[in-house]
Amino acid sequence: MQRRAFLRALTASTLPAATATRPNIIVMMADDMGFSDLGCYGGEIRTPNIDALAKNGLRFTQFYNGARCCPTRASLLTGLYPHQAGIGHMVDSGKPSLPGYRGDLNGHCVTIAQAMRLAGYRTAMSGKWHVTPVTDSKHNWPLQRGFERFYGTIHGAGSFYDPVTLTDGNEPIRAEGKDYYYTDAIVSHAEKFLGEMAGADPFFMYVAFTSPHWPMHAFDSDIAKYKGRYAEGWDALRAERHKRMIALGVVDKKWPLTARDEKAPAWADEKNKAWMERRMEVYAAMVDRMDQGVGRIVAKLKAMGQLDSTLILFLADNGGCAEELSGAGNARHVPRQTRDGRPVRFGNNPAILPGKDDDYQSYGLPWANASNTPFRLYKHWVHEGGISSPLIAHWPAGIAKGRGGFVAEPSHLVDIMATCVDLGGGRYPESYKGEKIHPMEGRSLAPLLRGAAPGSVRALFWEHEGNRAVREGDWKLVAKFPGEWELYNLRDDRTEQKDLAGRFPDRVRALAAKWDAWAARAGVRPWKEVLAAAG
Repeated sequence: MQRRAFLRALTASTLPAATATRPNIIVMMADDMGFSDLGCYGGEIRTPNIDALAKNGLRFTQFYNGARCCPTRASLLTGLYPHQAGIGHMVDSGKPSLPGYRGDLNGHCVTIAQAMRLAGYRTAMSGKWHVTPVTDSKHNWPLQRGFERFYGTIHGAGSFYDPVTLTDGNEPIRAEGKDYYYTDAIVSHAEKFLGEMAGADPFFMYVAFTSPHWPMHAFDSDIAKYKGRYAEGWDALRAERHKRMIALGVVDKKWPLTARDEKAPAWADEKNKAWMERRMEVYAAMVDRMDQGVGRIVAKLKAMGQLDSTLILFLADNGGCAEELSGAGNARHVPRQTRDGRPVRFGNNPAILPGKDDDYQSYGLPWANASNTPFRLYKHWVHEGGISSPLIAHWPAGIAKGRGGFVAEPSHLVDIMATCVDLGGGRYPESYKGEKIHPMEGRSLAPLLRGAAPGSVRALFWEHEGNRAVREGDWKLVAKFPGEWELYNLRDDRTEQKDLAGRFPDRVRALAAKWDAWAARAGVRPWKEVLAAAG
């Protein structure tokens, strides 16, 4: 009790009067959702609950993720770049000889849950974990990494009607109930954990949705809302979204809409329009259902009298996903049968309209191109389409001015840990359980939430599958493996249309040297070396 009283007194002495009580913190994350999908970022999908958080909070317009599921989650949870936490690639492709690519959270990091428990916070998680391989070992499961309560999946993808690796605490379970749907179950358990954590101590909760990651699964009632909405195709949708994004102030009108991806046909030339429309209808329904869940969590906070004192952060783990699923299947995350014994049909097949529990499809490259409006490229790559994420911050007690406005300061996943530790009055440890801990890489977003001027210019870094980038101020150096460096001035050209590498070779060399130094420090290895280590 003395320790908790000391922490409260310390926090009260360092925070403004309006935020003297340490906030509860909830981090919510969508899975494979593009930059322009939410209504408050220019999308047509119905997201009134998330939009309300934006209206009464702040929208970040230059917030960055880690380009893919596992690296993003490792970065978010630890406040480090993913290679420093041991997850430079995916959890199912660990390379023990390469520390940055072991595919399992290492001992040189702590999670936000561990850091916040040191500050006296209650902790809980509901949803997708995906930072450790699915093995018999539970050493890196949520309860072993600082969370007091957990419901969700250990693996990264699966049926919404029968998710694999479904877990309650440390115990594997199976989905129950004829109307089971994973997004709803994630929300139900988040509501339950909120009720359990009500009390004198503040809480930290991580809600990691799998929506709208493939497979395209949704309720008929939600799909019906979007019937016919996408009949004009992706070309019209991209133009429509871009116009709305400019009107909202999400993007600058001087940044041109990128050309349609050359791998996507013009809508007029598409031969399977009915199937293609259905794919996007289901995708929209999945985002819609997730928004309904956000509304339920907000309602629970209101009922508890905790909404004003809770910082809610909502973001996405990477840009829209262009992956096309073949009929080969994947035993790690695809059930071979539905819960009532029917065979599951894996792969994108125009003869099968997606959405049911016995099919397993994705929404494909052309719609992902629309999700990432106005940018180019997708999940996996570190051009703006792969790493740009919406970030909404809602905190009535802490955001006193500028509600409904925008924050244009370049920010990154590594800043979430720093923000939580800062607002929680906590202490990020130098060592934990006998292991030396890497220093945090980020900086707190709390001053930006309070309306302070942006901080000093800093460099932010990325690497995934040989795709690499560094951003410093307005300048971004980026390469698509195995290509050469490209240079863009994002103030003038955030859609990365005008490569200035030939015009400014000295700037290319300077930024490349910073990337090289970071890569050496963070444990990044050349992608060909990583592939060779995989055998």
